[in-house]
Amino acid sequence: MTDGAGWPVDPSYEPLGGARDLTHRDADWAGLQIVVMGLGVSGFAAADALLERGAQVTVLSTDQSTAVQERAHILDILGAQVRYGDEHQRSVPEGTDLVVTSPGVRPTHPFMVAVAQARVPVWGEVELAWRMRPREGAAPWLTITGTNGKTTAVTMLEQILRSAGLRATAAGNVGLPILEAVLHPEPYDVIAVELSTFQLHWSRSISPYASCCLNVAPDHLDWHGSFEEYRRMKGRVYERTQVACIYNVDDPTTEALVQEADVVEGCRAVGFTLGLPHPSMLGLVDDVLADRAFVPERTRQAAELCQLADLGRDGNPPAPHYVSDALAAAALARAFEVRPLAVRDGLRAYQPQPHRLANVLTHSGIRFVDDSKATNPPAAQAAMQSFEHIVWVAGGQLKGADIDELVAANAARLRAAVLIGADREQFAQAIARHAPQVPVVVIDRTDTEVMNEVVQRAVDLAQGGDVVLLAPAAASLDMWPSYGARGDSFAGAARAWAEKV
Repeated sequence: MTDGAGWPVDPSYEPLGGARDLTHRDADWAGLQIVVMGLGVSGFAAADALLERGAQVTVLSTDQSTAVQERAHILDILGAQVRYGDEHQRSVPEGTDLVVTSPGVRPTHPFMVAVAQARVPVWGEVELAWRMRPREGAAPWLTITGTNGKTTAVTMLEQILRSAGLRATAAGNVGLPILEAVLHPEPYDVIAVELSTFQLHWSRSISPYASCCLNVAPDHLDWHGSFEEYRRMKGRVYERTQVACIYNVDDPTTEALVQEADVVEGCRAVGFTLGLPHPSMLGLVDDVLADRAFVPERTRQAAELCQLADLGRDGNPPAPHYVSDALAAAALARAFEVRPLAVRDGLRAYQPQPHRLANVLTHSGIRFVDDSKATNPPAAQAAMQSFEHIVWVAGGQLKGADIDELVAANAARLRAAVLIGADREQFAQAIARHAPQVPVVVIDRTDTEVMNEVVQRAVDLAQGGDVVLLAPAAASLDMWPSYGARGDSFAGAARAWAEKV
């Protein structure tokens, strides 16, 4: 079964509103009763697009912040009904044809339970965006998911595509809201789409040109309920892929997800590895990123994409996980027939995203590195493996994650640890079990000025040549509004210390 543009759709898809087939932006959306759950950036974009096409839209929101009220005012002028409060989220409005939900809304939310009981279809904003493409000439999607590295890989891919002369953008879980990218008045040639498991959970018919899962490790178990369900949602990125499913040879789960996926006939499985690449893989040959997948004679030939030195920053060699992300981005670009020189130019020009192994400063022989984006143990593991001796700044909300394996794997690297946040005692206990020789400072303060004390205590414990590494292995929302704010606080405290000494 294919949609109006010839792309496969989920065979369980049932058209809404009688015979209407909502697979492109010019379909008959008029008169449909649609509830949009959430009034964040993506919810506003969804409601606006639906109103423009004549749907009758009701928006539900518990947030009444200034930004939300401004969006609500605009939607009210356009004809939407905006309803605040939990009382409007206990049952489904009569006559509802479709619910479009923001990605963070859990399926266990009372409203979503009521929607399921009423057998009303639910789409996420990414699914809606897919169905809002033009009937003909829609920009292909290159999709990326993974527990860690998604934003780095998708923005690397964006830079590579632009270096190839293509009009491209990163969208979805980063950059533009995906609906804005799809409906942009100046159409894109191709869209690099970052997808979280939240977004994949509410997706049904997306058929990417090429897709990639970077890695899979336990995360967001409080949202998904189990690791198996989280793993299953990661695997959705591969469903209905057209040309190439890119997997991580060094993470067997990703290859298994490719094997389980229902893809378009002729779609290839292409691996990437930090080791030597076999045919149908990208990998490292000495200090060269090499392609043995998208070359005419892959059993005997390889294309040089770039050198490791092209990925280094500030005179430092690239971390292994950064190289892995570059290989994944290169594989997706090569699947889209981007030339090797454009891959090299894109990776050379790429500027890493903030709070990802960002060098803050080096003073008195001590280097400060901000990896606040390491919001789970696997991300922290990747950061910690990049350095020989670290004073570890960690703690926050673990979201049900276990950190014993992380501590045990890095016990020899730990010079000391400074712990903060809601689950700081769990960190302290894990260090006591697996690295009892490591000095630990537990800071009980929960104010956002705590980083000044954190930095001072870390410096007191550091030796020349050490790295004071903020790789919290936990979320930030117990103390800061975002991991970015946490990283900024750390960097600001480091600079303030350096100015005093």
